[in-house]
Amino acid sequence: WLVIDRKVYDVSEFSRWHPGGRRVINHYAGQDATDAFVAFHSDESLVKKYLKPLLIGELAPDQPSFESNKKKSLLEDFRELRCTIEKMGLLRPNHLFFFLIFLHFLILDAASWLVVWYFGISLVPFLAGIAFFTIAQIQMGWFQHDLGHCSVFRKPKWNRLLQIIVINVLKGLPASWWNHLHNQHHAKPNCFQKDPDLNMHPLLFSLGRTLSVEV
Repeated sequence: WLVIDRKVYDVSEFSRWHPGGRRVINHYAGQDATDAFVAFHSDESLVKKYLKPLLIGELAPDQPSFESNKKKSLLEDFRELRCTIEKMGLLRPNHLFFFLIFLHFLILDAASWLVVWYFGISLVPFLAGIAFFTIAQIQMGWFQHDLGHCSVFRKPKWNRLLQIIVINVLKGLPASWWNHLHNQHHAKPNCFQKDPDLNMHPLLFSLGRTLSVEV
């Protein structure tokens, strides 16, 4: 069970079919998932159609709609800030910008191979090719990141399609693997055993006394 806008939903069965993956929705079991729900679903009206049959009740009037370990004032400030950002249009994508980024790394990627093919593998062209290729790969990573968040096109399927081209074809990594891990990261950022970005702790880094004690 989880809470969205003070309504309680039983997602036990639905979690198996959740497009964002079962684990990301299970991280909010028994908790208020309102802010995560808003952040992950751009078309709320469509998603709420799927929520209707899962509705099992509502919170009691005296029950707070936030976790006990969260400060209500901070939560209200965050929601107000998000509304302001949306009204200002700061979340609307600039398609020309993304087109130029796409063109930019395609040219760099092609140039990295052409330099080596034309000038040979002596030191200078080899290093130039490495520089072009590295910059292109980094740019591809951030571009597919925005596509994975469905932040470039209005329709998710166009974001997914281009993401597959960029990360699967040009980078050689599976988009499904990246989305599975990255969705969890944004659902529970910096929460040990829920955010996959912390899986290397404490082998490679440490994030303060609390996390170290928990480990």
